[in-house]
Amino acid sequence: MMLCHQRLRKSVFIVDAVFRGGKKHSNHGDTVAQMMRRVVALIRERYQDEVPIVLRTDGGFFDQANFDVYDELGIGFICGGKLYDDIGEYVRECPESMWHEYEHETGRWEVLEYGDRRKSWKRFRRALFCRPLSEDGQCLFEFARPDTVLYTNLGMGGALDEALTQAGYRDWLTQEGILNLAHGRGADELVHRAVKDFGTEQLPFTRFPANAAFYYTMILAFNLFEAFKEDVSGEVIPKVCYATTVRRQLVDIAVKVVRTSGQVILKLTQATYERLSFDVLWERAKSPPVPAPA
Repeated sequence: MMLCHQRLRKSVFIVDAVFRGGKKHSNHGDTVAQMMRRVVALIRERYQDEVPIVLRTDGGFFDQANFDVYDELGIGFICGGKLYDDIGEYVRECPESMWHEYEHETGRWEVLEYGDRRKSWKRFRRALFCRPLSEDGQCLFEFARPDTVLYTNLGMGGALDEALTQAGYRDWLTQEGILNLAHGRGADELVHRAVKDFGTEQLPFTRFPANAAFYYTMILAFNLFEAFKEDVSGEVIPKVCYATTVRRQLVDIAVKVVRTSGQVILKLTQATYERLSFDVLWERAKSPPVPAPA
């Protein structure tokens, strides 16, 4: 399980990660609660105490205990839910006047908003039932529609709504804004692809402790690689590039190292020098950014 942060310029950093055995599901134990308490405290300590935070997760973290922790921390969430039988029965009985059509660049949906409370829950939650009508320009038959349901605490009139409004994100409180955020979650999965491209998908050892050490070392190295793209190579190679592209364009180049008169000289072809703007790379590599004061 990883918690990631994407900057507006598409740099990706792993903020927190937990390595667990394959027999443990994503929401095992109190890992999510502990991670969120730790990370939210860090954000508010190092960035801003009143900054609005919105978390979006898939159905693997659909748990009232997690929702209570988010409310306790004062953060927003959008979480995929589970399609229980009683939900299907309820939406089938709702008149068409209660449905609203929502259109995204990837397709069209019919959306039903309602309040839902599972049997073990102590309170109702805002829920959005999404029924797809088309995908990538192709209409979907009713039997082929992958219905989904989303749960959120956005737009419920609390302090978080006021903070998002003041920050210029009032649209996140609306149906369309929530659905846009939820559909944008697919881009978060690219972080896992980037990590696998940088390191490996298959762990090299048979014992759990050795694989855990390898995994955490790989995550640390991945963050250093992303920092290198952000601080050094970003003006030459797009920051959205995966590690394989950076290796092929920047690392796997022919050079010659010459030692003469007490100096070490790196020689490369004129074409490579111009293609990579090597003078810019060299100066940025020699001038690391100064960290902001804590």
